[in-house]
Amino acid sequence: MEQGCYTALITPFNTAGELDQKGLGQLIDFQIQNGITGILATGTTGESPTFKWKEHDHVIALTAKQTKGKCLCIAGTGSNNTEEAIMGAGHAVKEGVDAILMVDPYYNGPSSLEIRKEYYEVVAKQYPEIDIIPYIIPGRTGAQMLPQDLAILSQNCPNITSVKEATGNLANMKLVRQYCGNTFNILSGDDALVYDIMTDPDIRACGCISVMANIVPKFMTQMVEQINRGDLGGALKIRTALKPLLDLVVVTTQEDTSFGPVNCRARNPLPLKTMMQILGMPSGPCRKPLGKMTAKGFKIVLEALKQVHGDAPELFSPIADFFRVDIADRLNNTEYRKNLWYDY
Repeated sequence: MEQGCYTALITPFNTAGELDQKGLGQLIDFQIQNGITGILATGTTGESPTFKWKEHDHVIALTAKQTKGKCLCIAGTGSNNTEEAIMGAGHAVKEGVDAILMVDPYYNGPSSLEIRKEYYEVVAKQYPEIDIIPYIIPGRTGAQMLPQDLAILSQNCPNITSVKEATGNLANMKLVRQYCGNTFNILSGDDALVYDIMTDPDIRACGCISVMANIVPKFMTQMVEQINRGDLGGALKIRTALKPLLDLVVVTTQEDTSFGPVNCRARNPLPLKTMMQILGMPSGPCRKPLGKMTAKGFKIVLEALKQVHGDAPELFSPIADFFRVDIADRLNNTEYRKNLWYDY
């Protein structure tokens, strides 16, 4: 895959939980208009775990068609069932995507060796014509292909030349660079670490698959491009302006209950979709079992949006122009906040 910034695209739903096809088309056009390198359809941010396979294939087909000749398209086709992963990859290849993203098998807990031999190698050899990007995120999957097996995998399968790295573990990323070599592509899967791991001389990531690029694709792309051409000062200015957003992929609050305090963790895409609803972008609610943020979590998100708008209003100008919304009104009018949080 090319170096650059890829958006892990959200999937917009209506209040009945059905795909908002018009909204999806608008979001894809918004990304393309703002210079994104590529779009990932049906990733975790797109709530793929809640999809029926028919829906999954439909979203990939729509995204592949709309991005053709305009930006790259990656399809998320991973599973904890290798046969399903083969089926999903086959459909994505048929639709003409540029690459597929496969998350480590979740819940059933294979070893790193099993993940390599019984999952990635099986699919990569079945479809040697398509680039396959392993997605390493043990915090979600409960399993992990280790850098050693990733290196062996890249030697055995010429169509595996990249990884989406979301371990949050810099030592792990350094081993990936050491074992996989200088030409292997490391894509950050953690928005808050993009600048750090792209500029770390022992990691040298070449881009990212980003959550917050759903909201700020132009500026995430510019930051990545500036780092890749050596303009670290310019990239750091953008990172500083974006930091309040980049820290909100997960929002944790302490809530009071009649049985004592508890920590409540709102995970991606819930904070993102909450922000998009505030800003007037197509998103709709998350699919159950994801629901809403707490009132405390909502306040954190809203204040971060206000901070960014106050300090660097140009970051939200593309949203205002494309979706024809008044950002200041969206951030301050309580009518746009109805039913966006739970009372614990």
